[in-house]
Amino acid sequence: MHDRQVKTVGASGQISLGKQYAGRTVLIEELEEGAWLIKTATVIPDSEMWLHEEPAKSKVDKAIAWAKRHKPAGTDIEGLSEKLR
Repeated sequence: MHDRQVKTVGASGQISLGKQYAGRTVLIEELEEGAWLIKTATVIPDSEMWLHEEPAKSKVDKAIAWAKRHKPAGTDIEGLSEKLR
């Protein structure tokens, strides 16, 4: 979908993309002087990036698939308590 709009850059150098994008993170790529490509983005903190890289990613994907196939079961607290004694 290519929706063209005319916007005016304000005195502070800002433009508004519309309320539907309020609070969103965007990537801005300057293609050439005066031409920009703006994309919405999700940012992954550096401290969590390891979850999206191998080997952790495969392990997380496998665990999620397992959880989808197996319904949660209740815990017999009394029986567990007896086992621990």
